[in-house]
Amino acid sequence: MKNNNICSSVIIFSFLFLLFSCNNKKKDENSKSDSSGISIIETGELDAVSARAFVMGYNMYFYYELRVIGLLEHGSLVNPGDSIIQFDPAELNKFIVNTETQLETQTANFEKMKVDQVNAINDLNSNYQSVLSTFNLKKNTFEASIFEPERIRKIRELEFEQEKISLAKEEKKIEFRKIIIENDLKIQALRINQLKKQLQNVYDIRKSLTIRTEQRGVFQVGTNWRTGKMIKVGESIYPGNTLAKVPELDNMKVNTFINENDFMKLYLGQKVAVRLDASPNIIFDGEVSYIGKLCKPKDYNNPRHKVFEVEVKMLKSDERLKPGMTVSCEFLNCK
Repeated sequence: MKNNNICSSVIIFSFLFLLFSCNNKKKDENSKSDSSGISIIETGELDAVSARAFVMGYNMYFYYELRVIGLLEHGSLVNPGDSIIQFDPAELNKFIVNTETQLETQTANFEKMKVDQVNAINDLNSNYQSVLSTFNLKKNTFEASIFEPERIRKIRELEFEQEKISLAKEEKKIEFRKIIIENDLKIQALRINQLKKQLQNVYDIRKSLTIRTEQRGVFQVGTNWRTGKMIKVGESIYPGNTLAKVPELDNMKVNTFINENDFMKLYLGQKVAVRLDASPNIIFDGEVSYIGKLCKPKDYNNPRHKVFEVEVKMLKSDERLKPGMTVSCEFLNCK
């Protein structure tokens, strides 16, 4: 009988111990903030404070896509000046060849036009000299007819007036022809300059077909609008498509949140202990740099669970901190 009582006591004690332990464990797992208000723990994701985006640019001469023939591996570490994307220059080279051919043709036409215009002016001057000679002859004849009968004098006067009109016409021809020549040469010169500008523009574009990063960071390949998947070598990209991003690793932050019940416990500049899920034993120092002003559902499937957005600035750079990594943020010294 005594042994049975002892066994019963041991069983009851063991049951109470397990129940107490489970309750404590459940409380630790489900609670995001402790009752004392000293610290609050939330999960978050690392991100770069600043990132350089590379976008496929528009050009007035090229509205079609360009083909990717070189692409750095996604996630590669890059330094300023490193080549990250290379486009196929074949289409640009075709345009350059065609435009250079047009430029040579238009330049030759311009030189020929100048020669032809000089010849045309010389011909007009020759005609003018011929008409001028006839004019002077008629003028002398008219002046010499002063002693001739009135009828003969009248005929000589009419002939002289006719030649005066002819001479004026030739002068107008030369004047108008010079204006036309000047305008034609200006138009042709504008054609040549336009072709030269097009060529220079394409030369500049061809240089930019090799895209290089301007900052140190990690290379992130963009999404092809056409496929909805990560850009690959051999694909053609439309203008306006984001090609890649290079987040700056020297300045990192954590995008996290705070439950609406704990919103008033945080403040700007508050110290935060950040732990990587991959290395929970290592603590990185951070501080609260932004607290959202609007409350929103954390999960739209559960609209009653409301949170505020929070950003935590990492106080020191570390090679182990990479964008996209999951972390836990322990907000210290809460209000």
